[in-house]
Amino acid sequence: MPDTPPVLTRDQVAHLADLARIDLSDDELDHLAPQLSVILESVAAIQGVAGDDVPPTSHPIPMTNVFREDVVRPGLTAEQALSGAPAAEQQRFSVPRILGDEQ
Repeated sequence: MPDTPPVLTRDQVAHLADLARIDLSDDELDHLAPQLSVILESVAAIQGVAGDDVPPTSHPIPMTNVFREDVVRPGLTAEQALSGAPAAEQQRFSVPRILGDEQ
């Protein structure tokens, strides 16, 4: 079994929440830090089960993509698509900015 991952600190959880733009209270940070540490420990335990002879997979059975021909079909004009929008600018939906200049 691999080494146990380090316990996430409250400050690390606060930093992750800030990166994800999630506003967490002090109580939520205190509650989530140990829970996230348990999740990381569980993932580490699962990673230790598979040996070198087991290839990583995303599905237990082989998957085959089903393709279809691309067919051009009539669609909405820009005006029709934007007709119900609360705000539009230069034939685009206008939405409030959520990221600041710090990113």
